[in-house]
Amino acid sequence: MRGDRILGSPLWRGGAALLAGALPALAFPAPGLWWFAYVALVPLLLLIRSAGTGRRAALDSWLGGTGYMLAVHHWLMPSLHVFIVVLAALLGLLWAPWGLLVSRLLRGRVSGVRAVAAVTVVPCGWLMIETVRSWEGLGGPWGLLGASQWQVPPALRLASVGGVWLVSLLVVGVNTALALLFTAPSARVPAVVALVAGAVAVGAVWVWAPQPERAGTVRIAVVQPGVVEGPGSVQRRLARSEELTRSLAGRDLDLVVWGESSVGVDPARRPDVTARLAALSRLVGADVLVNVDARQTDGAGRTGIFKSAVLVGPQGLTGDRYDKMRLVPFGEYVPARSALGWATSMGKAAGEDRLRGTGPVTMAPPGAHGLRIGPLVCFESAFPDMSRRLTRDGALVLIAQSSTSSFQHGWAPGQHASLGALRAAENGRPMVHATLTGVSAVYGPQGQRLGAPLGTDTSGAAVYGVPLARGTTLYVRLGDWPLYGALGVLAAFCAFAGIRDVRPRERTAPSGVPADAGAVGSARTAEEEPRKSAPQ
Repeated sequence: MRGDRILGSPLWRGGAALLAGALPALAFPAPGLWWFAYVALVPLLLLIRSAGTGRRAALDSWLGGTGYMLAVHHWLMPSLHVFIVVLAALLGLLWAPWGLLVSRLLRGRVSGVRAVAAVTVVPCGWLMIETVRSWEGLGGPWGLLGASQWQVPPALRLASVGGVWLVSLLVVGVNTALALLFTAPSARVPAVVALVAGAVAVGAVWVWAPQPERAGTVRIAVVQPGVVEGPGSVQRRLARSEELTRSLAGRDLDLVVWGESSVGVDPARRPDVTARLAALSRLVGADVLVNVDARQTDGAGRTGIFKSAVLVGPQGLTGDRYDKMRLVPFGEYVPARSALGWATSMGKAAGEDRLRGTGPVTMAPPGAHGLRIGPLVCFESAFPDMSRRLTRDGALVLIAQSSTSSFQHGWAPGQHASLGALRAAENGRPMVHATLTGVSAVYGPQGQRLGAPLGTDTSGAAVYGVPLARGTTLYVRLGDWPLYGALGVLAAFCAFAGIRDVRPRERTAPSGVPADAGAVGSARTAEEEPRKSAPQ
């Protein structure tokens, strides 16, 4: 009874929805409770189920989505301040239709057929939320529920078939089945069957899904200068990176990778900087992939601030350059700056919009015979389609250059590094995640971590033997098929529900019945009633 009174209070119920929505964040790094993802949505599902009306269910779901977005992005608060709450509330609106879906399928007495529909349709609805919010302009695909399973081998194998999307479907499906087990006795058999079927499907994928074949090994070094702050930090960071790179001499390397924004000037305009980088390449016997964050001119003649992966060889610039295409909203550009420019005065929003690159680039370091790399910059590693495109273009190693120094003491560095495991497994290609300040990590073609990562307290360099692979995964061949499948399931469900809702209304409006028939019947009943009740 006490629980009913608490949930009957709009204030307490709203707080419970926010908290229930935030729970899945514990499955991501740094807490890293990956197993918790399979039960973390149950409280929110039960709360929505208990809503008395569709409006209340939509409100509970909106608040739950707001709590989820705040929890997985809380590390942005020092940069965006109160604006992160506004953004989370706006993105939380994507959950409102999902709440109506959950309420329709889970509320009241759940039949076996409705239980099967719930385990199928509710995950598809969640996947549509992830799809929409994955648009770059809405913040990108950070905190996708399936990404919490980055260190679980069966989940990584599942990702090789349908990407992180298929893993999200599995996680939400398990949560839905458990919610039915707890609340719907009539649906327990279908729920158990669904859980068993899910386990069998994952096992079948583990055995059956094709995996790329081993094709040699390359030696790649990651240089992480660590935190360098204060006056002259750009020059001192470059000097520290040079020092660490010189320590790699004689290590038989194929490539050296620096983190994002490791060079603060345009090497094409600074021959002295280019000469220093070329000297490093000659010393270690390998090309150096640096990242330039400076005012530059691209091949089309545009001049502005680009974030660019630039390959430097023994003779200087090789000509290979990739300009970052997908920029961080507010961090690297302000959407609709004329209307939202005031955000720059409230937090650390970009004072000047960065310019975008025009297309993906694969590079072939001259010193590493046969090696072809696909560079990404910063949160581009969160977008499954970008690494898939690079793989289809021939990349043998995916490389993400990142800098999470603004969020050094939060969950962001660990979360960002974990994305490399998903991208590696999806594409059957090793991935190098190199940062300025940690966490830097390297993953093999099946998503397994190679060697020890460089943490946020490390200034150093490490060499990794990176296994190459040939062939492609089903995800590379088929693409985002779970998204299209989920959309088809939702469309079929909505069509069926619409037809079912229309038919009862047609049956309750019969034609050809006299308007006073009911009144006549009532009059007769009234006349006959005294006779029935009169003593015999």
